[in-house]
Amino acid sequence: MLDFIKSTVGRKYIMGITGLVWMGFIFGHMAGNLLLFVGADQFNAYGHAIVSNKILLYGTEVVLTICLVAHVAAAISLTRQNRKARQSRYAAEPHGEKGARFASKTMALQGSVILAFIILHLITFKYGAYYETTVNGVQMRDLHRLLVEAFSQPTYVVWYFIAMVLLMFHLSHGAHSIFQSFGILERKMQDKLRTFAWAYAIVVAGGFISQPLYIFLIYK
Repeated sequence: MLDFIKSTVGRKYIMGITGLVWMGFIFGHMAGNLLLFVGADQFNAYGHAIVSNKILLYGTEVVLTICLVAHVAAAISLTRQNRKARQSRYAAEPHGEKGARFASKTMALQGSVILAFIILHLITFKYGAYYETTVNGVQMRDLHRLLVEAFSQPTYVVWYFIAMVLLMFHLSHGAHSIFQSFGILERKMQDKLRTFAWAYAIVVAGGFISQPLYIFLIYK
């Protein structure tokens, strides 16, 4: 088992599985946050329901942390291996289908920025200012107020937008690569898989970006 994990195929499977876990979480997180457009009480009640279920909350945090560490470790290991295996570089890189796409070429940069975003996101919201409100007679944290404060800052909105655009590219390439890691390599499937990957990435990034734009440009 350990030998398989250390192998190239094993590390690709690790990246694929951990990537799928984070893809599911990210989509669910984005969908839940869209309650912002329904109302402050609904948004706060959603956040309160999550933090109130300690088993679900802590279990999810543990799984996501393990998957994130494993994903990053596998990515670094495979990148180093690929660099060592590349004995010579071409004077001009190939283009078209054989050429490396932007999303593929900048995966390391994207991953680094996204990791920094996750850390800052946790500092800002999970461990940020604590406001209280009451919804249906239940006292809870006013996450809506904290969100409005954060997204009312131009610099934070710009940073958030940049991070989400990079996340879109990261997800588009990552979602497609996951299926390749699992052995779905038939040429006739590639276009469909690539379309699915881009559709997923655009929906997720668009859903997240819509929130700061709404607060910064429309919300009063």
